[in-house]
Amino acid sequence: MEVRERIPMISPEMLSPAQREVYDKIVAGPRGVVVGPLRVVLHSPQLADRWQALGEFLRYRTQLPAVVSELAIIMVGRYWNSQVEWFIHSAIAVDSGVPADVVEAIRTAQSPVFLDARDLAVYEYARELLEFGHVSDDSYARATEAIGAVALVELTGLLGYYTMVAMMLNAHEVPLPSKGTGSLLDLPSDRCPRQPQRLPAGQWGGP
Repeated sequence: MEVRERIPMISPEMLSPAQREVYDKIVAGPRGVVVGPLRVVLHSPQLADRWQALGEFLRYRTQLPAVVSELAIIMVGRYWNSQVEWFIHSAIAVDSGVPADVVEAIRTAQSPVFLDARDLAVYEYARELLEFGHVSDDSYARATEAIGAVALVELTGLLGYYTMVAMMLNAHEVPLPSKGTGSLLDLPSDRCPRQPQRLPAGQWGGP
């Protein structure tokens, strides 16, 4: 069956001089390749240049440990049912130290069990911000205590950035790099519940 493209995916032979300049920056940076939303964003090289710089900082240069960053990224990918974001970052999350059972719980919209208090605090902060657009005082205080104020500001920026990534991927139907197991495609529906469930009572040690 022919694959329908909503928008042409930018490839090296299509580049204008302005696009080539941004493309070369991306390839020379820590990403090393142009994949995912950047194949779309390069249609606007001015946006792409600012996009790649912000994304490079938020993914590679913050105070956040990789395990925290990748936990947050897969939560965003799952919330927005972003197949490409999930496909790429679920594997990176496991490699970065997010337990496989936590990744699978998020994939299937279940409540993960965390052994690390920091990761639990980050999960609840991200979950509330994604679900409600706000964070409770208790969750904010726990996240601040767990990672510090500067890292919390960066975490919030990361959640917002990967929401933008998910929207770009979903709106333009950027194709998956390849078929894979454990993706969102093998769930009953790609419209299944977006949000991992609220943590069961007692995970904070309270009633």
